[in-house]
This record gives sequence, structure tokens and C-alpha cells, in this order.
Amino acid sequence: MPAAERAVIVGVGSGLSASLARKCAADGMDVFVAARDTAKLAGLVKETGATAIACDATQAEDVARLFAAVDARGGVDLVVYNASGRARGPIVELEPAAVAEAINVTAFGGFLVAREAALRMTKQGHGTILFTGASAAVKGYPRSSSFAMGKFALRGLAQSLARELQPQNIHVGHIVIDGGIAKENDPRANEKGPDALLDPDAIAETYLSLHRQARSAWAWEIELRPWVENF
Repeated sequence: MPAAERAVIVGVGSGLSASLARKCAADGMDVFVAARDTAKLAGLVKETGATAIACDATQAEDVARLFAAVDARGGVDLVVYNASGRARGPIVELEPAAVAEAINVTAFGGFLVAREAALRMTKQGHGTILFTGASAAVKGYPRSSSFAMGKFALRGLAQSLARELQPQNIHVGHIVIDGGIAKENDPRANEKGPDALLDPDAIAETYLSLHRQARSAWAWEIELRPWVENF
């Protein structure tokens, strides 16, 4: 019987990343969930059997320790970077330190995680690296400059790595989440009618399908939006 695949999800909370962990676990994967505060992941760990590892994705040492812990269980097949930061407000009111931190979390952390993943995947000859994007990755919005900078940078990283790593049998994907993601008991759910918000379980299904894509027809980017969302 072949060994279970291993999935690493970075930036885990109660929304999309939790759905990803559940989906991967249900698919038989050995799941590692990483966050700065792992105490909040206790319920998810109990539910899925995942391994929680404390990790600040903006710190190279933390990211290296995360992947070293995964190494002890074998290779890594799927890595998802789901962390992001945002400093909201008009540019004249934004604190430079807050903006730097937001960009560090959204983009630099993605680089650090992708680097550790690529070090392993290029040696083993296969793997999938997926980045969670947003509407702000392709169009900047008022009062959201820090988020746009981070997400534009993350998209550029994904596109560059897709071209660099695809010839080495490593699938790199960027998923543009163009709309609000539903939360439990979300009051926004009925404002625009049924399915007006993206179901995190449905998003997770798309991530897994990207991981499972036949390499004769790989997608490097896909946009997901509710049927009521404007383009």
C-alpha cells in the first residue's frame, strides 16, 4: 500500500484553511497545519488528526523548523500558503510599520514557504505549491493599498515559480478568491440570495482538484467567484 501523501497548510484559522485541512484529511493525506497560535487549532486537530506546528511565516527560522518537522515523516506533496496581512485605511493615515508587516505576511512569507517546499520537491521530483490570492491580486481597491501590494507580489511570485518549477514536475498554482468567503452564521449570507458567498468547502475542493490535475493540462491560475459577483 503506498504511503499517504503529506500536505502542509500555512496560515491556518477557522475558515478556508480549516476546510482545506478537512478535505486533505478526508482524502487520506497526512496533514500539517501551521499558525502563529496553535492553541486555536485544537478542535481542528482533534477533528482531522492533523499535526499543528507553531510557525511565524515571516521568519525564515520558523519556516525551516516547520519543514524539518515534516521531513521526519517523509516528503511533502502539497503545500498551501494561505496567510495574509492587511493594514486598512487611506494612504495618508497608514503607519509604515503596519504596512511593512502586512506585506511581509502576505508576500515574503509566501516566498519563504515556497523556498522550503521547492528545496524538497526538486529533489523528490514532484509536488504542488498553491497560493491563496484575492481580488486585490489583480485590481487594487481604495483604502487597501497594503493588501494590494502584498497580493500583487504573491501573484508575481506564483507566476514566476510556475515557469521555473513546472519543467521539474512541480505544479504551482495561484487561486484568486474574488468575493467574500462564507463563515458560520454569517449575516451576509442572505443579503444577495443563495450562494452569494463562496463556500469554503467548495473552494477547498478546487484546491484539491488542482493538486490532482493531470500534468498534460496544468492550470497555473484560477479565479473563483460566486455567481452573483461582478467581474
